[in-house]
Amino acid sequence: MTDWDPTRYLRYADERSRPFVDLVNRVQGEPRSIVDLGCGPGHLTAVLRARWPEATVLGVDSSVEMIERARAEDADPLASYELADVSTWEPPAPVDLMVSNALFQWVPDRLDVIEHLAGQIAPGGTFAVQTPNNFSEPSHRLLSEVASRPAYRDLTDGLHENRGTAPEAYLDLFSRLGWEVDAWETAYLHVLQGENPVLDWISGTGARPVLAALPAGLREQFVDEYGAALREAYPSRPYGTVMPFARVFAVARRAR
Repeated sequence: MTDWDPTRYLRYADERSRPFVDLVNRVQGEPRSIVDLGCGPGHLTAVLRARWPEATVLGVDSSVEMIERARAEDADPLASYELADVSTWEPPAPVDLMVSNALFQWVPDRLDVIEHLAGQIAPGGTFAVQTPNNFSEPSHRLLSEVASRPAYRDLTDGLHENRGTAPEAYLDLFSRLGWEVDAWETAYLHVLQGENPVLDWISGTGARPVLAALPAGLREQFVDEYGAALREAYPSRPYGTVMPFARVFAVARRAR
């Protein structure tokens, strides 16, 4: 898999950031230490800083490019960034708040990893998580359909599976741990601009593993076929192209 492209990812920064803002707004309390799991290029640290200006913020991400971008653009002495895989990472001390925006759909055995990380939350602390749940939408169904065609399927097998997690799964997990849980699902209607904006959006996230697996030439062929299917599924309207996007949220608080 190729590395993440921060510039491409940030092309729709406002739309990608909105679920994070909605998630953070449901967090109660005054955490002194915050960990942002899957922090990307650090563009959302400002949201945490605005809400809790005196807290330390540690961003963790497995992408060298994302961490380098975050370190280069964030000079706040209360913010730091660490290159690590959340599947095996642990904080050096218990944390008041762990927050994650659109990370755990990429993590195998995600519920087991979340449960392990929850054990690193301080008493009275919070784990707040948001993941996409749009894998039944045309964007992903067409990705799977085109990637399964004879020209691509041997190279893309297993790279376009459904990675959604229902809100009930988070509710069950944290309730079993004895935590107070607020879990919900929201569908956003993103109005995007451009010639084929859904292709631009998903090329920076969900389609990235498939595109990275294809060699030059075949990749361009795939993009042509997939892009044509997306234009038909998401027709342009006078005000833009509408892309429905479901997100699942959970804010769980540990007992003191």
